[in-house]
Order: sequence, then C-alpha cells, then structure tokens
Amino acid sequence: MAQEVRGVIAPGKNEPVRLETILVPDPGPGEAVVKIQACGVCHTDLHYKQGGINDDFPFLLGHEASGVVESVGSGVTDVAPGDFVILNWRAVCGQCRACLRGRPQYCFDTHNARQKMTLKDGTELSPALGIGAFADKTLVAAGQCTKVNPEIAPEAAGLLGCGVMAGMGAALNTGGVARGDAVAVIGCGGVGDAAVMGARLAGAAKIIAVDIDDRKLETARSMGATHTVNSRSTDPVEAIRELTGGFGADVVIEAVGRPETYRQAFYARDLAGTVVLVGVPTPDMTLELPLLDVFGRGGALKSSWYGDCLPSRDFPMLVDLHLQGRIDLGAFVTETIGIEDVEQAFARMHAGDVLRSVVTL
Repeated sequence: MAQEVRGVIAPGKNEPVRLETILVPDPGPGEAVVKIQACGVCHTDLHYKQGGINDDFPFLLGHEASGVVESVGSGVTDVAPGDFVILNWRAVCGQCRACLRGRPQYCFDTHNARQKMTLKDGTELSPALGIGAFADKTLVAAGQCTKVNPEIAPEAAGLLGCGVMAGMGAALNTGGVARGDAVAVIGCGGVGDAAVMGARLAGAAKIIAVDIDDRKLETARSMGATHTVNSRSTDPVEAIRELTGGFGADVVIEAVGRPETYRQAFYARDLAGTVVLVGVPTPDMTLELPLLDVFGRGGALKSSWYGDCLPSRDFPMLVDLHLQGRIDLGAFVTETIGIEDVEQAFARMHAGDVLRSVVTL
C-alpha cells in the first residue's frame, strides 16, 4: 500500500519549489524504499528547477542523500531493511559492454526504480537523477543503495552521493593524481573543494586553488590547498606556471564547466599533463582550441562523470577514511535546514554563501 509522505517538488520551469504530499508505492522487484535522513542541496537540483536538464515537470528534487532502508522488493540481496545507505545515481547493470569488460564505473545502462511516485491526484513525478530525496521517504532501484558504516553522520555521508564524490573522484580516479604531483583546481565550490581534498589525499605536493571569490579560496585552503589564485585580478595561467617553475601543473581540474575556464585549464597544464573537466557545461556552450596545440602539448583531456566512481567500492572506502580522521567530509556541511527551507537554500547557494546546505529529516 502506498505511503503518504512530504516531498519538495519543482512544479514548472523557474517556479518556486513546493512542499507537497507525495505517494510512495511499496517496492517492487529489485526496488527499495529508503527513509531519508539527510540530503544536500546541489546545483543539479537547481538546474532541474530551471529546466536546464529536461522538461519532465513536475520534478521530485533531491539526490545527494543518505538514509535507512525501510523495505525491499523481491530479488534484492545486497541491502536489507535497517541498513544505513548512501543513495547513488549509478546503479550498474552488470550486463552492458562496459560492465562485461570489468569497467562497471562506466556502465552504459544504469537503472532506476520502475514504479513512479506520484502526487495525491495521480500526477507522476520525475525524481531528480532517479532518486528524489527531498522527501521523508523515496523509492529507488536497490542498486542505488550503497551500504556504509552507520557511525558516520548522515549529513556528511549523503554528500558522497553526488558533489563530494564527483570532486574527489576527479582527482583520485579520473585525474590519477600521484604522490608529488602539482595539481591546480579551477573553481572552488563544493566539487572543486572536494577535488582539492582528493588531491591532498593522493599525496600531491602542490595544490593550487583558483577562484574569483576570496571566501571560497580561504575555504579551499582549509581543504588542503597550498596556494590560491584570485583569477578576477590575476591571470591564472601565468600564476599556475609561476608556481610550478614555469612548466604548469601535472593535473588541472576544471570544476566550473565554462569554455573560458577550460581554456585556462588547457594552457595551465605541463607538457604531457592531464586536464579533467568535472564542471558541467550547458548545451549551448562550444569550445575552440588550436588543433596543433592539442597535438603538440600531448597528455590527456578527460571528462569526469560522477568522478568515475564505483559506489560499491568508493563510498565505503571514503566513509572509513572519514571515520579514521584522514578526511573530513563534515567540512562540506555549511548548515543544516528543514525540508521547508529548500527554496531559500537555492538562493544562498546561488549567492555563494554556502558550501552545502543539507536538509535533515
């Protein structure tokens, strides 16, 4: 029997979000109902609200979440009621060509729950990234639930579900940052700061944070940046080269998602260096680079989707590192808010006043 719970929906393009009663069905085969404990307010949710993802309104927002499995459908064996889990939007299929090659982090056929959550009048909801976690409970594919150590605070754990994993994975997985490397991170929001933390964890000798906001640069220092560059007043390419003996960084992580900052990343890397694009561009953006420079500088130009993570491998590892005191996931939580405060949190996020607002339930 479907349960009635509270949920935050985006009813239409650029319309204010609303707190509504939603219906969550019992889990079917391969599905799970999760009682949400915490969910971060991510830029991706704002993109959904603005119509920047698609126009399948109304959306049930929220995806950067942790909680406790309440019930599971038939055939579910990896999680059970009572398990503390982080939700992910990459439930791997195990059968596509990437999975069969032993590269499930690149799965080409990830899946979500088959059933739909609805409003009381029967209107079907589109859950953000197949999750929809600005709600007391949500229905997901069981593969979207990753069991982790329940000793971690839910507010910190949930952030691995999207932004923090994207940034850390950009450094650790996609960029392959190694001990002694020089790393530059352009854009110091939540994802960029997570890339800084990931570079520090990997043993980078020099971590250069670049942003136009001194507040964000100061936060990046607290995450592990050894140097900062305000690109509003300083040419970041020249500054990064100066800080690396005139050569450029071994790995440059672009966490903005704009052509102009990507060009900066491209020219701020050393010969045979790596550029990692983890910032999300909009569909209208284009990039022009001299092909001879692409050829002549060598190295690798990569994009990082969800930090090239494998949730079953990476989430438990990073939670354990947090509990050991080797990384501080709680540092990303600027404030905790109620489910009714999501619209105001979007405004604070847009103004750059917070690293992460986290809804607690």
